[in-house]
Amino acid sequence: MWWWHRQGATVAAIARSVGVSYRAVEGVLNEYGGIAPPARRRHPQALSLQDRQDIYAGLQARRSYGAIAVGICRSTSTISREVRRNGGREHYRPQQADQAAVRRARRPKTSKLATRPVLAAFIADRLRHHRWSPRQIAHRLPREFPHDEGMRICHETIYRSLYVQSRGEFRRELTRYLRRRQPRRRPHTRTNETRGRLPDAVPLSDRPAEAADRAVPGHWEGDLVLGSHGSAIATLVERHSRFVLLAALPHGKTADAVADTLAQTITRLPHRLRRSLTWDQGKEMAQHARFSLATGLPVYFCPPGTPWLRGSNENTNRLLRDFLPKGTDLSQHNQNDLDTIADTLNSRPRWTLNWTTPAETLHPTLAPTP
Repeated sequence: MWWWHRQGATVAAIARSVGVSYRAVEGVLNEYGGIAPPARRRHPQALSLQDRQDIYAGLQARRSYGAIAVGICRSTSTISREVRRNGGREHYRPQQADQAAVRRARRPKTSKLATRPVLAAFIADRLRHHRWSPRQIAHRLPREFPHDEGMRICHETIYRSLYVQSRGEFRRELTRYLRRRQPRRRPHTRTNETRGRLPDAVPLSDRPAEAADRAVPGHWEGDLVLGSHGSAIATLVERHSRFVLLAALPHGKTADAVADTLAQTITRLPHRLRRSLTWDQGKEMAQHARFSLATGLPVYFCPPGTPWLRGSNENTNRLLRDFLPKGTDLSQHNQNDLDTIADTLNSRPRWTLNWTTPAETLHPTLAPTP
């Protein structure tokens, strides 16, 4: 079942493949949060049942710990700890000792979040009110609490605490604030976009090399986020800092409206932050020549079906769905609302920026040159 799950098969397909009911597969996936439990096996260096039987025989023969250790090729301290934790010389029994070792090795153990309420409260606050991801939280903790070693946790532990170990209201509430709002882990799926080509579009291969390595600020990626009733907003992401600009489109997503709105947004930037713009093959950029003439910003277009070539923008659009869910009317959000959302994203620590924020990264480039 877990093999099929890793391949991205649906619950119904998994049920047919393994010959069980849909509800049985759904129940197991929910119980483990979509995370396959590790195979249980005894570590090669762990004491086996035969080793414990040899220890018992040595104890019955009144041999020392050192002599027993030589007989089974173990250290004296290993034998001493094994006997002490299982009743001592007089009460040691190999079968009970082996069963106790199996119980101690069982996973998962109690989550760190269950034993550290201050850490759990900090994580819950960042998830609920700041919409940070578990990875952002885990890497920001050393900066927020540099002298408190107790305020450390791996992002995978946060995910597992949400998906596997948490129960009841705690699980139902906090999984809502994850990026995908899913109650269990799902396998990654691939997207496949097909769009037409624009006339006179300059291909991405002609974009300056300095834009590819992200070393120089001022190169942007752009796209539209769509809502219901034909509503949309324009998104711009600076490749060097991942700084986000959002622009309302009150007059619709026509090519003229998009070109005018983007021009108004771009011309407010300093000239050193206006080097290039990368877009997909969407028809909303049919007026790219007029836009470039008004702003001095050349536009380069990705080949159809290659959204990963605008990875920063694609990732940002996915983050925006926390604030602008699919199927909602985006025209209800004015420019002030969008600026607030952009400020929230620009103040989040990012893995690609060594856990600094986009605002912190872009700020030095905004300082006036001497």
